[in-house]
Amino acid sequence: MDIVCLDLEGVLVPEIWIAFAEASGIPELKRTTRDEPDYNKLMNWRLGILKQHGLGLKEIQETIAAIDPMPGAKEFLDELRSLTQVIIISDTFSQFAGPLMKKLGWPTIFCNSLEVDKSGEITGFKMRVENSKYTTVRALQSIGYDTIASGDSFNDLGMIQASKAGFLFKSTNAIKEAHPELQAFETYEELLAAIKGALDV
Repeated sequence: MDIVCLDLEGVLVPEIWIAFAEASGIPELKRTTRDEPDYNKLMNWRLGILKQHGLGLKEIQETIAAIDPMPGAKEFLDELRSLTQVIIISDTFSQFAGPLMKKLGWPTIFCNSLEVDKSGEITGFKMRVENSKYTTVRALQSIGYDTIASGDSFNDLGMIQASKAGFLFKSTNAIKEAHPELQAFETYEELLAAIKGALDV
């Protein structure tokens, strides 16, 4: 039994924080998991910047409402879901993901949640489990699934390396150079062909 595990941002949709950095005019918020491997450190840093500028959930959700999936992403996902089970495993938050899941045809997503006060200020975040992508892949394997995984960032490497097949997609040169053992693709056609080749069909 195969199940495909995909990252969300940078793979199927643009990076939310980069879009918000551009919308808000705060360039520091362009820093992502491609730049900072420690997700807790990155998120705490982001929340500090939001507080400093008086920005909250409402402003980020307004930016997310204008984000569309990357060209070809929904078609790729639709074809993949016709072949096998697919789960999106993301370090994003349920308060961010909803509008994007609607545009992608409501695929299954495992993600985290934000702590938000009555004023709309994001006061913290709750990770579903520690090292969530790797932990989720190992849990799926423990109940009889063979996983195939793809992502673009440092926080995707655990699930990619732990899977029977794993691929980098639209990743950075630094990550690709650090992991020459991983196949790296730039188009959905290439990624779909690689996943099909790994499926037990």
